[in-house]
Amino acid sequence: MSILDSLPDEPEKDPSPKSLTPHNHWLDKEQQLMPPQVKADAPLRMVETAFLASTASLIWFINFYFPLGPVLRIFFPVPIALVYLRWGKRAAWMAALTCGLLLTVLMGPSRSLLFVMPYGFMGVLLGATWYRRVPWIVSITLGTLLGTLGVFFQLWLLSVLSGQDLWIYVITQVTEFIEWVFFSLSLLASPSVFLIQVGAIALILLNNFIYLFVVHLAAWFLFDRLGNPIPRPPRWVQVLMDYEG
Repeated sequence: MSILDSLPDEPEKDPSPKSLTPHNHWLDKEQQLMPPQVKADAPLRMVETAFLASTASLIWFINFYFPLGPVLRIFFPVPIALVYLRWGKRAAWMAALTCGLLLTVLMGPSRSLLFVMPYGFMGVLLGATWYRRVPWIVSITLGTLLGTLGVFFQLWLLSVLSGQDLWIYVITQVTEFIEWVFFSLSLLASPSVFLIQVGAIALILLNNFIYLFVVHLAAWFLFDRLGNPIPRPPRWVQVLMDYEG
């Protein structure tokens, strides 16, 4: 007997691994054939944010050089607010920043600032209030305060750039209006400086309040059809507009 004959026989290796059952083997094959999944919302968020930011910038650009009255002005903050409703706070701030940068390239930094403050911030504010479903009176009031601050910012910026105090021009217009009211009421007293100042601020607040109300109406009709509805208006508004939503 030779030495080779005395060695124990080695066990034959099983060609099929015991750890893989037919079910696991099928899953491994399916995982190899499937392509890696990529989130589809990331590029869609980026495209929609860029598109709506460009839309807001284009509306401001057209209205600045070819003013069509208050029609286009209603939609200044609407695209940024839509970005907030669809993609959240970060995307809305990115849209406002993109609008500022794009308008800086097209029109210069000063005119870009006239849009960002207040309309860029107003779009983010309105989107936040609509996303949290707050009542109209709250969102309109907050927007009115922001719009009033924006008016004073614009007056200050334009006064610095032009070298003239534009607030005096506003006071002159308000003074003529108050004097006309006094004359209509047959009042012989002349308005005081304090009354004129208060009247100017009150007219700015009233103008912004009406503007925000119209913006809410436009967004109410528009966003319902886009699938991103805003909070329902008061009942009297729905009855007045003959709209049930």
